[in-house]
Amino acid sequence: MTELGGSQITTLLETLPGIAQVLRSPVADAIVNLIRAGARLREFQVKDAEELVNFGVRRGLLGQTEGERIIAEARAAAERRQEKAAERAAGRAARPAGKPATKAAAKKPAPKPAARKPAAKAAPRPRAKAAAKPKPRPAKKR
Repeated sequence: MTELGGSQITTLLETLPGIAQVLRSPVADAIVNLIRAGARLREFQVKDAEELVNFGVRRGLLGQTEGERIIAEARAAAERRQEKAAERAAGRAARPAGKPATKAAAKKPAPKPAARKPAAKAAPRPRAKAAAKPKPRPAKKR
């Protein structure tokens, strides 16, 4: 399937009334896709950013150099994101199962199970000695 340019779409829209409901412009698709990517409902696609920036340049909303700079930044960010994702995937594959992923996780003790233990009875408190009563002395014989 071939992609239609802006002038071809305009000609189609003028020629065939009602086709506007069926055929949406690439700019509108790019806007929708970028909104979904911003809301993290889908992955960011550089082609959507390029379409929107090119639209801005064609309409005089952006300068050519600014548009090129924005696209270069978007491409660089997308490449970094792909590299980080590849590193994470490689790290998960290389790490043995059951091992912590980071040093911080390795230092933390494993959480103890939350099993209920029966309440231990308190040890009996030592009783204070009662004041010793003097023992009666045997009577002296005279």
